[in-house]
Amino acid sequence: MKTELKKKISKSSWPKLDVKKWLNTKSGDDKFQSDYYSIAEGWLTDAAANGMKHSVIGKEGPPPVTHTDMLISRMFVGTWNVGGKSPNEELNLKDWLMLPSPAEIYVIGFQEIIPLNAGNVLGPEDSGPAGKWLGLIREALNSSPSEKQHYCLVASKQMVGIFLCVWVRRDIYKHVTNLKLSCVGRGIMGYLGNKGSVSISMTLYNSTFCFVCTHLASGEKDGDEMRRNLDVSEILKKTKFSPLFPQTIMEHDNIIWLGDLNYRLAAGYNDTHELLKKKNWPALLEKDQLRIEQRAGRVFKEWKEGNIHFAPTYKYLFNSDQYVAQTSKSKQKRRTPAWCDRILWKGEGLEQLWYQRGESKFSDHRPVYSLFSVHVNLISSRPCSSRPFTNAAASCAAKVQAEEQLLLLTRAQKIA
Repeated sequence: MKTELKKKISKSSWPKLDVKKWLNTKSGDDKFQSDYYSIAEGWLTDAAANGMKHSVIGKEGPPPVTHTDMLISRMFVGTWNVGGKSPNEELNLKDWLMLPSPAEIYVIGFQEIIPLNAGNVLGPEDSGPAGKWLGLIREALNSSPSEKQHYCLVASKQMVGIFLCVWVRRDIYKHVTNLKLSCVGRGIMGYLGNKGSVSISMTLYNSTFCFVCTHLASGEKDGDEMRRNLDVSEILKKTKFSPLFPQTIMEHDNIIWLGDLNYRLAAGYNDTHELLKKKNWPALLEKDQLRIEQRAGRVFKEWKEGNIHFAPTYKYLFNSDQYVAQTSKSKQKRRTPAWCDRILWKGEGLEQLWYQRGESKFSDHRPVYSLFSVHVNLISSRPCSSRPFTNAAASCAAKVQAEEQLLLLTRAQKIA
């Protein structure tokens, strides 16, 4: 029914929501999906009332290591540009997500979950692929027959092709509070959502976290790196969480910046090709635009990134181990291979344990992922909500969803 309705809707009937999208005004930053709450008959209901049981720490799964006022957990962070392809049920994410010893927190960001064509950028948001990715992630994380290692969705948010979701192990999910979201469009005209960021802010016990999933300006011409630097600057400036502290990205205790940052290699094709054949990653990384810009203090000053010991993650032929630049038979535009997909962090509570790439051939990008040791404060002078997220945010989420459902129903009646 939903698919049929979408086909009938003409461009002239696009709702005001999409006009707000063009103008980069607030239209639904607070709308998100979560296991904590669901909308039922217009009322906000706790998911626990629908069968989700609150777990007691120590009785479900091995508890994280604790040191009096400090808790040490593990956090998986993954990013993947999936090239506008919607996943099928046969795609197995277990090899990417499941570690020898599972983490307590999973932060997973995607770029291009839908094709970045005019209809998707300017028109109503297509949330179908996002739902499929959530289903596959849930299946992979909760594949154990024991409920001791089951995970709950804290929040997920889509802006055009950018999609970010955060999951936590069931025994700690009730300690996630003050959940807030913010989106910044940096695409066409510097406003639209084909490029930009989706950010999720939350408090775990008494430590604040900010996860920023981005897709920055593309292109490998001289000077394009400055456009990416500007994107970073604008995202840091325009991302606002309100009304409670922290209200900006930099005010958080721990920050993870992940995504397709699109920084390329400042090198000629022949030079790069030779270094690629020799797998001389250190020499290639000397030409990496992100590291050059960081050393010059023009972007991500004082941010950290782990050592890279893996091949460039872009651009591959689909379903192939060959870069587009390596084959003369390819009809695609030649692209110099590069480490476009990155994970950076900032915060004293984070320690990176490893930094790797996956080998799925599903996209023209390879996924990148990292494991962190997370030091969480159990004691703080800051007030902390006892709810999974603030009532204000929950009410706003309910209001936006209810209004959009009413709008969709009204349009459906008009079409009928």
